[in-house]
Amino acid sequence: MDRMDKVVRVPADAVADIPDAASLAVGGFGLSGVPNVLIAALYAQGATELSVVSNNCGVDGGGLGVLLAAGRIARVTGSYIGTNKEFARQYLGGELEVELVPQGTLAERLRAGGCGIPAFYTPAGVGTQVAEGGLPLRYGAGGEVAVASLPKEVREFGGREHVLEHGITTDFALVRAWKGDRHGNLVFRRAARNFNPLAAMAGRVTVAEVEHLVEAGELDPDAVHVPGVFVQRVLPLTPTQAVGKGIEKRTVRVEERR
Repeated sequence: MDRMDKVVRVPADAVADIPDAASLAVGGFGLSGVPNVLIAALYAQGATELSVVSNNCGVDGGGLGVLLAAGRIARVTGSYIGTNKEFARQYLGGELEVELVPQGTLAERLRAGGCGIPAFYTPAGVGTQVAEGGLPLRYGAGGEVAVASLPKEVREFGGREHVLEHGITTDFALVRAWKGDRHGNLVFRRAARNFNPLAAMAGRVTVAEVEHLVEAGELDPDAVHVPGVFVQRVLPLTPTQAVGKGIEKRTVRVEERR
């Protein structure tokens, strides 16, 4: 028996031990590279009061939006609310705590956490409420700011001010990869690479759903984006699950009549 074999065949088994109030780093950007099968399994599992770290919180009816609409997410750390009306409604209505972070800073906070770096300085956000504090984290029922962000340390390096940001680690991470082997080595494809490698690094227990499962040794080592040391479980998708990819915005060109 290969003790390095991390394959879990059933989605429910892959997320069975995620408890209430767990923190999750979740890959994806819009509808690209979203671990939809694992999110659906977590929805069926029933965990609630979750703290999610992700670029955005899905869309209405898709991705993390499924958990959000069910009232299962208590806090979101992300960069983008986008067109998710339920996300905006819960945030402005005081039902959801939201920490908005510059996108590059969020990526680096996840990477830093995964690399064991507790904090770092960045020029992004200097001179704004990101550094000075006062960003609404939670609104009250009457629309007032109930909880606001605190000021952050600012230091000068090379004649330029930088703000201190902390690395992010989470209890679990859910990601989607194009290919993965039994040892947890992952390869992402094109835009689906987005936040997935960073989320995978930040999770103490990382679960990856993979479109194509290959045997150990089949992946070119130079092509691996996330080494298996960061991944604890690999869920191979069925062909139907693997091709289930939504389109966030469909644009059709209207031909002029002659």
